[in-house]
Amino acid sequence: MREMTKMLATQEQRAIAKAFLAARAAKTPLTDYPGAMPQALADAYEIQDMAIALDGRAVGGWKVGRIADELVGHYGGNRIAGPIFSDEIVDATNGAVPAMPVYGEGFAAVEAEVLLRFGDVGTRDYDIGSVRDVITEARTGIEIASSPFPGINQHGPAVTASDYGNNKGLVLGPRIEGWHGADLIAMPVEFRIDGARVGAATMATMLDGPFGSALFLIDTLRTRGIAIPPGTWVSAGAITGVHEIRPGQSAEALFDGKIRVSCTITS
Repeated sequence: MREMTKMLATQEQRAIAKAFLAARAAKTPLTDYPGAMPQALADAYEIQDMAIALDGRAVGGWKVGRIADELVGHYGGNRIAGPIFSDEIVDATNGAVPAMPVYGEGFAAVEAEVLLRFGDVGTRDYDIGSVRDVITEARTGIEIASSPFPGINQHGPAVTASDYGNNKGLVLGPRIEGWHGADLIAMPVEFRIDGARVGAATMATMLDGPFGSALFLIDTLRTRGIAIPPGTWVSAGAITGVHEIRPGQSAEALFDGKIRVSCTITS
C-alpha cells in the first residue's frame, strides 16, 4: 500500500510539473493550481525536480527566497530555493538595459538582489564565515519573479517553490568591488519602477544576509542530491521587497547610491 501511495503521489507531482511547463511554454495563465497544492517543501521540491528534468535546460543559478517568520515552524526552515536557467541569465553591465519577459496574465515582480558566484564548492562543510571562501564574485542584480499561476505567492512557500520558486530570469548588474572587506549588510539599496521609488532598505532585512543564503543553498542542494558546478549564481534574496510589475514598465535598482542595474519588462 505504501509503494502504491508513493507511486500515485509521484504521478500527480509529474502531472503538476508538466502543467506548469506547458503553461510557461505557451505563455498561458493557470487560473487554478494544476493539482493538489503541496503542503510541505519536500513535496514541492519533488515537483520542482521533475520540472527541471522535463525542461532539459541547463541551470545556471538558483534564487533564494525568504519564508515569513510566522510560517517557519510549519515548513521547518526560513528559506526556499528555485532554479534559474542559463538562457534566462542576462548580463546588464556597461549600461545595458535588457528586456526581460514575464507572464503578463500571471504573476510578475522584480527584486533587487545581491548575486554571489560559487567557485568549487566540493564536499567540505561550511559555516557563515567560511562560506565566503567559496564565493568568487559578488554583483548587484535584479531577479525576475514570474509564474503563469497568478496566485503563486498566496498559498504558502511550498506552492511558490513548486513552480521554479517563482523565477523567470536574472539580470546581472555591475560587480561589487572589494566585497570581501565591505559591510554588505549595511549597504543601502533603493528600487524604482518607471522612475518612482517603490522600496528602500539594507540587507539587514535578510536574516543572516546574502552569505547566509549561499550557505542555505549549499545545504539544500546537497540534501536534494543536486550538484553545484563552479560558476553557479546565487540570487540571494529580495532586499527592498517583492515589487509587482507589468509588461511595458522599467525597473532600476540602485546599490550604495552609485551602482545601477536596470531592465525593461516585456510579455
